[in-house]
Amino acid sequence: MKAIYAAHATAIGGRNGHVETDDRNLSLELAVPGGESKKLGKVTNPEQLFACGYAACFGSALEAVAKKRNLDASKAEVTANISLIKEDDGGFRIAAELDVAIAGLDHDTVQKLTEEAHQLCPYSKAIQGNVEVELKAAA
Repeated sequence: MKAIYAAHATAIGGRNGHVETDDRNLSLELAVPGGESKKLGKVTNPEQLFACGYAACFGSALEAVAKKRNLDASKAEVTANISLIKEDDGGFRIAAELDVAIAGLDHDTVQKLTEEAHQLCPYSKAIQGNVEVELKAAA
């Protein structure tokens, strides 16, 4: 196997800090979800960043599986809902729900494409067995 791309980011200060890519194309202030931030301006959190990446990556996987069936999923809408869950033992975990809509395709077709994309998507593969993922297709 050969890596075709590598991303590099550095976080300083954890969830109430700052994150930045090595090329500085992404430079963001972080704050604990739902917490009060003393920072001015826009802040984000790791769950939002994960949701953005997962939604985009899954969209590309949808396009790939649709193309194999001569279907167009280039305008597919993928909403990744990422939940931070506090467990009874005091630890934390995340859960994911992917809502998928592809204009012009019926529910069953969208569902099949969604399930196939879940097998192809690198994010889905990365979290397989570690994160509960619910797939929801819309007509």
